[in-house]
Amino acid sequence: MSRISLQLMVRYLSGSRCSPSVVVWSLVGFLLSLHLYSLVSHNGGKVGDVQFHTSHHTLFRELEEVEEENIQIPPPKGKRSPRAAKRRPKRSTTLIDEFLDENSQLRHVFFPDMKTAIDPMNDSGNDSFNYYPGRIWLDTEGNPIQAHGGGIIYDESSRTYYWYGEYKDGPTYHAHKKGAARVDIIGVGCYSSKDLWAWKNEGIVLEAEEANETCDLHKSNVLERPKVIYNEKTGKYVMWMHIDDANYTKAAVGIAISDYPTGPFNYLHSKQPHGFDSRDMTIFKDDDGVAYIIYSSEDNSELHIGPLTEDYLDVTHVVRRILIGQHREAPALFKYQGTYYMITSGCTGWAPNEALAHAAESIMGPWETMGNPCVGGNKMFRQTTFFAQGTYVFPLTGLPGSFIFIADRWNPADLRDSRYVWLPLIVGGPADRPLDYDFGFPVWSRVSIYWHRKWRLPSGRRGLT
Repeated sequence: MSRISLQLMVRYLSGSRCSPSVVVWSLVGFLLSLHLYSLVSHNGGKVGDVQFHTSHHTLFRELEEVEEENIQIPPPKGKRSPRAAKRRPKRSTTLIDEFLDENSQLRHVFFPDMKTAIDPMNDSGNDSFNYYPGRIWLDTEGNPIQAHGGGIIYDESSRTYYWYGEYKDGPTYHAHKKGAARVDIIGVGCYSSKDLWAWKNEGIVLEAEEANETCDLHKSNVLERPKVIYNEKTGKYVMWMHIDDANYTKAAVGIAISDYPTGPFNYLHSKQPHGFDSRDMTIFKDDDGVAYIIYSSEDNSELHIGPLTEDYLDVTHVVRRILIGQHREAPALFKYQGTYYMITSGCTGWAPNEALAHAAESIMGPWETMGNPCVGGNKMFRQTTFFAQGTYVFPLTGLPGSFIFIADRWNPADLRDSRYVWLPLIVGGPADRPLDYDFGFPVWSRVSIYWHRKWRLPSGRRGLT
């Protein structure tokens, strides 16, 4: 219908004696009207729902007023000899170089010391409930939180949030000369909270195996990105995670279950889902209770997605390849008003890179890439996802279209000292650009992650569910 209407209008205008500017603006007006019509149709004809999602902006207006960063790269220490400069000209140092240099004069900018730590048990009043991306975050016992690459669930029965992640409180080393920085498996840490700010350490809910070298959880192997969901039908808490060997050749997923959110979790087995290699992964539970796995495959060149079985303990035979050839990893999936969204990162090891947002009408695709969602900081901050890598997107109940983007600022020199970057993510406003294959704009809205050195949830919005 839209294509026919557009063709008729083009024929009419081309056959008339209108000036070129009139023709152009008429087409623009027609396309905008058509886009508005598609938005109304997409929302089931409910015009009241089509307000470009600005109703929640009053609460989050202060969070959309992003902060800018002006970090000056210090001059190099010492001078290079003219002979050395001639033999190997030195390229300009970038902020990424400074970030990865553990001896950089800017180290404190990216990894502030313990003096500035977020301490929920010793706050100064005005700092209560404030998030400081990149600072050390202490639990209620005064120890740095160890929940990297993780995710959060809200448990209805206990009315409590649970945060699961990699427990990396061990020494960083390289298994071999060309190997990536690593920490031996210690296990999966779990923290509980009533307000998403003060977190109690519930202990290691899935522990490493010390003796049996054939076990997936042997300390010499790799356990990354654990995610937990609850199965109402079985009453079980189910954990999926990336399982690998030290050389990242196993490329599998592991599954564990527990009767309680605080564990202990019983490890079942590992497998390559659908017969494909699997590395960075996540799981997503839809509104209808169906759960899905999303994982990087084919040497991280594409993502695969498919539903889990009803007990969440295995994959089904259904799988789709998405974002083929785009080399994306660290998928974080969420949903708003019937549209599925996903944040991914590039594949650059521990080094930060540019995030991309994607959207789809069906979780099985097709998926469209929307561009970089990062707003604020400076150009380098946006190109490096604020020097972090996403791991999860958590919805804020009572604030439509509002989420927390949860990311890790990896410290490859000392992985136990990696930091957390929590920032407001808002779905709202018209899409940034048209689809590649059609006139008009997509029916989904813009995804924006806003940079702040310091921020808090709107007043009265803590303990949101």
